[in-house]
Amino acid sequence: MALSGIQIFKLTPKKNCKECGLPTCMAFSMKVASGAKDISECPHMSEDALAQLSEATAPPMKTIKVGAGESEHSLGGETVLYRHEKTFVSKTLYAAKICSCMDDAEIDAALAAVPVVDYERIGERMYTEMIYVNEKPGTDPAKYAEIAKKAAAVRPVILGCKEEAAAKAALDAIADTKPVLNGADASNYEAMSKLAADAGVVLGVSGASVEELYDTVAALEKLGNKNLILDVTMDSIKATFEAAVLVRRTALKDGDRTFGYPSIVNVAALADDAVMQQALVSLFTVKYGSIVVIDKMDYATALPLYGLRQNLFTDPQKPMKVQPGIYPINGADENSVCITTVDFALTYFLVSGELERSGVPCNLLISDAGGLSVLTAWAAGKLSSTSIANFIASEVEGKVKNRTLIIPGKVAVLKGDLESKLPGWKIVIAPLEAVQLVKFLKDLQASGEI
Repeated sequence: MALSGIQIFKLTPKKNCKECGLPTCMAFSMKVASGAKDISECPHMSEDALAQLSEATAPPMKTIKVGAGESEHSLGGETVLYRHEKTFVSKTLYAAKICSCMDDAEIDAALAAVPVVDYERIGERMYTEMIYVNEKPGTDPAKYAEIAKKAAAVRPVILGCKEEAAAKAALDAIADTKPVLNGADASNYEAMSKLAADAGVVLGVSGASVEELYDTVAALEKLGNKNLILDVTMDSIKATFEAAVLVRRTALKDGDRTFGYPSIVNVAALADDAVMQQALVSLFTVKYGSIVVIDKMDYATALPLYGLRQNLFTDPQKPMKVQPGIYPINGADENSVCITTVDFALTYFLVSGELERSGVPCNLLISDAGGLSVLTAWAAGKLSSTSIANFIASEVEGKVKNRTLIIPGKVAVLKGDLESKLPGWKIVIAPLEAVQLVKFLKDLQASGEI
């Protein structure tokens, strides 16, 4: 359990703090307890005291690193069960699955499909972060290592392998990429732990039940291995859901750090149907997969899942914003009509979607409105005739020849001021709702006004 400021204060040396000057370091202790400072920043602590306090003040779920270099990802570090309590720390990663049971052509096709889904949404890259390489029992270790090597050239790898010889061969081939060795269970945890420790990689642990998983993790911790991830995939969807929730609640609510590790959910092992897999990925993105494995990710699957994930793993106290700029829609060029709205991500996607449906070429102008909706930004002074005029003068006029500007209908009151601040521009008021934009633009185009 996390220590309070008073508890930390009692364990700190009675010296003047170089930062605050207090003889008891009380201010520093309170900052550590609130998360504003790290205990390691205290200049007076001995190594033993730092180790004791760092363990006591660490999040109930350990933070684990997987992958290497630019492909390194953080998992875990969570402190709450529900996003609205505070925020989630490490987003769920998605892994596409391949298997040593496939022939070479199938493996090559599956690996080639992984990079296809790769796009940006609100400043975040959306792509399949990992590849799960499943080992069919009895696979030749050299063949398994070769498949792992192919996969590691595309994305960081999870080695789904319980046979020691195959796991060793694969680790010898790709240990420098820092894969996850997802192969430990009650029958082989000592051998797998040694392989993972020698290679310096994260060890995945599974069990036939939650109780067996708990006992195996406890045994691994006694061996000194705490670089773990828990595979909570059971023999049914119901049992897997129960395990995923129980493991997270045990760590965060009960304070039992034996279950204080990130988790893997292998959806590909729970269902064959692609639609069911997509539904399960969404379920375990919310409850509580750190890595979720799916057979494959295509755009039809990815678009709703990445939207869900992004909404879930952004700070609820910070609105999602799009980057200010000029967004050409429907093949717009410098002669196309201009439409402006705020940078609140939901508003942007609603408006841009309706503009695309209209088929009318237009330049969507997004200025900095603090990530607020139209009326909220206007009431807060973030969306005003001055802010719009300044943005157009500095960022738009030199790039766009068209001088017709359509403004949101909910701020029609800005029309007069904009006409005075933007001489030469024709200001047009849009409808009140985004869904009305399609007919509105088509009518303007038919009348020759744009």
